[in-house]
Amino acid sequence: MAKISVSNLTFCYEGSSDNIFEQVSFSIDTDWKLGFIGRNGKGKTTFLNLLLGKYEYRGSIQTSTAFDYFPYRIEKEQLTRCMSDFLEELAPDCEEWRVIMELEKMKMSAELLYRPFGTLSHGERTRVMLAILFSRDNYFLLIDEPTNHLDQASREIVKEYLRHKKGFLLVSHDRDLLDACVDHILVLNRVTIEVQKGNFSSWWENKERKDAFQVAENEKHRKEIGKLKKAAERTRDWADKNESTKIGYDPVKEHDRGNGTRPYIGAKTKKMQSRVKQIEERIGREIEEKEGLLQDIENPADLKVMPLKHHKDVLVRAEKYGLAYGERILLQDFDLELHQGERVLLRGPNGCGKSSLIKAILRANGRAESSEYGLGSQTAATEAGLVGETESALRESGVLRTASGLRISYIDQDTSFLQGNLTDYCKKENLDESLLKAILRQLDLERRQFGGRMEEFSEGQKKKVLIAASLLKQAHLYIWDEPLNYIDIFSRIQIENLLLRYQPTMLFVEHDIRFQEKIADRVVELG
Repeated sequence: MAKISVSNLTFCYEGSSDNIFEQVSFSIDTDWKLGFIGRNGKGKTTFLNLLLGKYEYRGSIQTSTAFDYFPYRIEKEQLTRCMSDFLEELAPDCEEWRVIMELEKMKMSAELLYRPFGTLSHGERTRVMLAILFSRDNYFLLIDEPTNHLDQASREIVKEYLRHKKGFLLVSHDRDLLDACVDHILVLNRVTIEVQKGNFSSWWENKERKDAFQVAENEKHRKEIGKLKKAAERTRDWADKNESTKIGYDPVKEHDRGNGTRPYIGAKTKKMQSRVKQIEERIGREIEEKEGLLQDIENPADLKVMPLKHHKDVLVRAEKYGLAYGERILLQDFDLELHQGERVLLRGPNGCGKSSLIKAILRANGRAESSEYGLGSQTAATEAGLVGETESALRESGVLRTASGLRISYIDQDTSFLQGNLTDYCKKENLDESLLKAILRQLDLERRQFGGRMEEFSEGQKKKVLIAASLLKQAHLYIWDEPLNYIDIFSRIQIENLLLRYQPTMLFVEHDIRFQEKIADRVVELG
């Protein structure tokens, strides 16, 4: 066992005036199963890169261990090669037989190593890279969001595999995965950083208790400060009024006042002024004790969505619908009725046609003229396992209809089309820029990001742009395709609360099991 000691770590990106980390200190053990959580943009991936030595920083990071990182960077030319051919390029000290043993633990065939890497699914790529990662000795492993884009079956395999491993730092927003796989939590709070023993649920329970205590303490201090301020004002008024009687008096009305009255009044006034000073000192102590109480409390704003009411009950109908790319059949004799008010989850393994069905519904609703929504989009073709195929390879049969005049608000799982700044995006999408930015602030996107280019946003920040845009568009039906990939835990809970409150009609694909359980009132299985 070794330690990683971080002391007075300070870091900011070149050209930025805001520090990502400032005077941060903590210590972790390298045999821990460490979960790493925090809001999007707080610096999780940045910290991993600091451990890997990619950036210069102030302070110190001391350890005797070496680090390895998931996911490995795969070059474009490597996509056409088998993993066995370029294994040494990724991990020079890695032995192929040990990788095969790790694949067996995930119930995967060694044959994956001998297929062109570009033909592997997201789940297969993830498992191959994890097998390489854990086949190496004497490394502390930095695992960055391994379950994004994975279907439920693949997530379960990865979860079960990591459950029996140790010596890693796992960045994830998947609450189910964190509960199953970690024994310590490293949290980037709003201001502080904390390390705590336990999984996500135990940390969350402690946080809620701590937050409730701090809110109560803050209220107690606030009331005490109010009382003290009123007492100080009364005493100061008495002192001022008393002091004004020292000079000048009416001998007829105040016949009992003698030459000793003036020093008596002065002494009394001095005593009152001293009392004011004591009260002000108490106020200062109360304010000092109050400071910092609420600095790490997550108090997300309530999001709003204004769904439209349609005059028809059935918004989408499929009858004996079939969908295929070339010889690959995705859907056959598929029936669906999506009723107004329902929140329907499309569930199934990667490649079963979920995204392709969504694209088909968008097309049926008259949006095929936009390449972003076209059936032959790269997302749908990739899902079918036919990279490079286009709309010409598409075959449909049966009936797929949407209600007339149906307005749909859509979130694509792909964010690569986001380019330029937010102003450009709002003009392109015909969105109210001030309202979009207001929603992004409620989703905890920093104001300093508003002037930047979206290509430089983190994946979580890009997804927040798409979610904010979808919430702005009034619609009868909200179609969300994997909306929570890369979205932080706090924002996930915020979005769950929004959907449960306003209950818009939805058709969605999402592999976060906690989100599924809370939001879906009907599940349609594909594949």
